[in-house]
Amino acid sequence: MISSIAELIADRIGTMPAGERRAAQTLIASYPMIGLKTVAEFSTAAGVSSPTILRFVARLGFQNYPEFQSSLQDELAAQLQSPAIRTLNPPSPGGGTASPMLEATLDNMRETFRHLSDKQLADIAARLAERRGKTFLVGGRFTDPLARYMAAHLAVIQPDVFHLAGQESMWRDRLIDMGKRDVLVIFDIRRYQDSLVRFAEKAHQRGVQIVLFTDQWLSPISRFARHVIAGRTAVPSAWDSSAALFVVAETLIGAVTRQLEADGARRIREMEGLR
Repeated sequence: MISSIAELIADRIGTMPAGERRAAQTLIASYPMIGLKTVAEFSTAAGVSSPTILRFVARLGFQNYPEFQSSLQDELAAQLQSPAIRTLNPPSPGGGTASPMLEATLDNMRETFRHLSDKQLADIAARLAERRGKTFLVGGRFTDPLARYMAAHLAVIQPDVFHLAGQESMWRDRLIDMGKRDVLVIFDIRRYQDSLVRFAEKAHQRGVQIVLFTDQWLSPISRFARHVIAGRTAVPSAWDSSAALFVVAETLIGAVTRQLEADGARRIREMEGLR
């Protein structure tokens, strides 16, 4: 399974020199468009030299800059695919005894966790377990059930957890309650939802820390996010699969529960006593 450039960056950013790391961060912040500009434009945006950009591209495994841009163009084309297009051009199913859908889903899970570091998961879990602020969760048309599921679990083990349901106008009203101590968890996969992007930008402007669950092509919300989880979603179907993101969400729920073991157990006992 071919890794996206965002996944390659996640795998290798820890070994990059400072200049290449700035190039990587600049690309992620404007993914993938800044990488489709000239080397000179990319280097200016990143505040590094043109040779640094070329070394960064080589570190990702590309022979030259045009090959790097060609890969980004392929990703952009995949990012913009609608369900109708995927119906007309279905992916070729692999072999094996299991169904192609099952195989693809299991591959998505393996690849998602292969590109997720233990440190990244630990950092996100630690932030979600902090008691100094509120936690808000929201998703798009097809991903909001994941936000609701995660919020329902987190709300059992800690206070001040809120699922933002309903229309965009209702989310905006909650911005008044958000500030620098708070966390906003957003689920957004292709084709990315403009209302979520606008909401994320407003929350970012208020200093809210954003945790983004997205796909390998990266929602535009990534430029506002403190943490980005890029899961694999493509399957042999007209529809993308959120199964890998669901498993990551459950992994984080488990990690937060362990960190809040004493307080969480106390809350659960009190809840049971109120029933």
